[in-house]
Amino acid sequence: MTTDVMGAKLALFLGDALAVILRDDKPGLLWANHWDLPGGGLEGDETPLSCALRETQEELSLVLRREQVSWGRPYINSIGRTVWFFAAHLPFETRAQVRLGDEGQRWATMGVEAFLSHDQVVPQFKPRLRDYLSGRGTETF
Repeated sequence: MTTDVMGAKLALFLGDALAVILRDDKPGLLWANHWDLPGGGLEGDETPLSCALRETQEELSLVLRREQVSWGRPYINSIGRTVWFFAAHLPFETRAQVRLGDEGQRWATMGVEAFLSHDQVVPQFKPRLRDYLSGRGTETF
């Protein structure tokens, strides 16, 4: 892993649907009022996977174990920094444990096809989700 890692996101499946967060609608916020996935920027010396797990706990109040994450791959973002994209699957019943944290307007579940075709989804996550679904680019993390 290189030191240019900026952050991580998690495609968190609750049953067959993704857990998504509607970003705040604040002036100047990148992708304001768009559907987002749990995740964010690295803090201190944490790994990308640790970042994704911490952010998921902060944003959705779910504590995931490392072994629950089944896939991960690094990507280069628009400013040339590395960001990781992970995937995990939990049972549908896990929905009952979700509580929105301090960021975002609300959370929901969204089917994969709805996510991939939605106009208000943070756009860079669509091709990354397609990579995961196609089985391309499995990485060790």
